[in-house]
Amino acid sequence: MKKYQLYGVGAALVDTEVVVSDAFLEQYRIDKGVMTLVDQPRQAELLQALSAEHAHLMHKCGGSACNSTVAAASFGASTFFSGRVADDEDGRHFVSDLTEAGVKFHSVEAESGVTGKCLVMVTDDAERTMNTYLGASENLTEREIDQSALINSEWFYIEGYLLTDDTRAAVIEDAVATAKANGVKVALSLSDPFVAQLFADNLRAVIGDGIDLIFCNKEEALAFTDTENTDDACEILRDYAKTFAITEGAKGAIVFDGKDTPRAQGVAADAVDTNGAGDMFAGAFLYAITSGRSYGWAAELANKSAARVVERFGPRLDTVEFASIRQQFGI
Repeated sequence: MKKYQLYGVGAALVDTEVVVSDAFLEQYRIDKGVMTLVDQPRQAELLQALSAEHAHLMHKCGGSACNSTVAAASFGASTFFSGRVADDEDGRHFVSDLTEAGVKFHSVEAESGVTGKCLVMVTDDAERTMNTYLGASENLTEREIDQSALINSEWFYIEGYLLTDDTRAAVIEDAVATAKANGVKVALSLSDPFVAQLFADNLRAVIGDGIDLIFCNKEEALAFTDTENTDDACEILRDYAKTFAITEGAKGAIVFDGKDTPRAQGVAADAVDTNGAGDMFAGAFLYAITSGRSYGWAAELANKSAARVVERFGPRLDTVEFASIRQQFGI
């Protein structure tokens, strides 16, 4: 039996979430509803503007794969996470927050520099817009991959955002080769339509001769497969992964378990903030399948958990909410 059910790797970011108006996005020429990589001065400009407006800022350790790993841990999975932080206040906050969530973090000493930050701006329609300064995460190397923990894990989970750089993609490609050679199953999130489209070659290089599971939403699936409907996208995704899950928000999800392609019904929700819904879906799903549950059951748990996330501000649920879901599903 392996020590960890899930080993996640991704950008180690401190998330700063704030409610903004559409007028704010327009005033500062921010593309709505997508993730945009920015430099440190640009992010500082936006944070200063928000400070001037006395906006309430919420800080948490974050990044897509980190959020998913924390979700899996909160359901009871044994988890490990790798990411690159700097030896600064935000880096220490990241590690402390992750440890408090019950996730083991690699023991590599932090280096000088600036820990990455993601500014998550949420508008009244619950849409989230992200401006990300990668900071230390931009230079993720093989140093951050704990070979022993990776080999001793059941699943290796990767966020697609890492593959927007060829050097990082090469690091992840090597890690995937190690995972495959040691019987560790590999899951990949396509992360964002722009990643799925513009960095498809890096995604394919990491996938290699095939992986075990792909997570994506409908837009990401269509972008990666260069198709116009989910039926065609599903056919092509089978060439890349043994299984997959395509989320469609309130409509639920299409799940391929290797044999069948059932549709998991969505869960009605009064959306306040969509940030973290996809991360929660992946984390809950991975917890379920590493616990021996079926893909259908996993999708039900994931849909329910994601619906809870969009009903609150922030990408995570608190312990009371996790306890409620665990009770509902007999966990």
